[in-house]
Amino acid sequence: MNWDDVRIFLAVARSGQILGAARRLGLNHATVSRRVAALEESLNVRLFRRLTTGSELTPAGEHLMGMAERMEEDMIAARADLAGEGDEMSGTVRIGAPDGFGVGFLAPRLGELAERHATLSLQLVPVPRSFSLSRREADIAITVERPTEGRLVAAKLVDYTLGLYASKDYLDRHGAPATLDDLKAHRLVGYVGDLVVSPALDYASEIMPSWQAGFEVSSALGQTAAVRSGAGIGILHTFIAREYAELVHLPLAPPIRRAYWLVYHESMRPLRRVQAVSAFIAKAVEKDRALFA
Repeated sequence: MNWDDVRIFLAVARSGQILGAARRLGLNHATVSRRVAALEESLNVRLFRRLTTGSELTPAGEHLMGMAERMEEDMIAARADLAGEGDEMSGTVRIGAPDGFGVGFLAPRLGELAERHATLSLQLVPVPRSFSLSRREADIAITVERPTEGRLVAAKLVDYTLGLYASKDYLDRHGAPATLDDLKAHRLVGYVGDLVVSPALDYASEIMPSWQAGFEVSSALGQTAAVRSGAGIGILHTFIAREYAELVHLPLAPPIRRAYWLVYHESMRPLRRVQAVSAFIAKAVEKDRALFA
């Protein structure tokens, strides 16, 4: 099989759309469609079902997917070996992370790594969503749960906590709640429940089963900004909230405890750039571990 055709097949399989694969590969839509058709003809099988919503793998396509991913891993390993350990590190590494960790912690620190390796391109995607490493949506993902499925390498970075916070201005105007039951008389800031991407992020009930937020924001930094503005009382990341003098911790409940994990696909293991970025993130967290205490 022609590797270029297999590479295009993988892109279509992962994106679920010929147009999406074409954009990712930087190719013309018609070229991608033609190459997929040529691969199907050479194998004498249908690899995709063409749907109005995109392209779905057939059983033959599912079977080829496993073989194609092994070919991809071999190509990645071969390129890593040929690159040589003494060469300047280059290429692109995309990091997907929750916005609290991505913007609140990682973004101010990645510049040091970029300066160290001038030909290394770093992409940080700090949004409140999950990333598929098998579909190559990111090379490295920061998650709040250890993955249990897939050929993934995972390492725990650090534990962190969340707690109740309000602004001094809000407390001056509305008074401070003395008990959890008092929260029912206050405006609450929370997350958008149906946009939560992981059960570990659906934590409000750990503070109060009847938590009802009147102002919902689908990002950790957005919730912090809302609470800082005096919009209400919210559950914030401690390592972010403690940076703002106008925020007051309300010790009405035990802290919520979570952890950040660094994860990448096993096929990325041979890549020096992925290993270097992973090591940098781990060292940055270790250096500033006190922030998360």
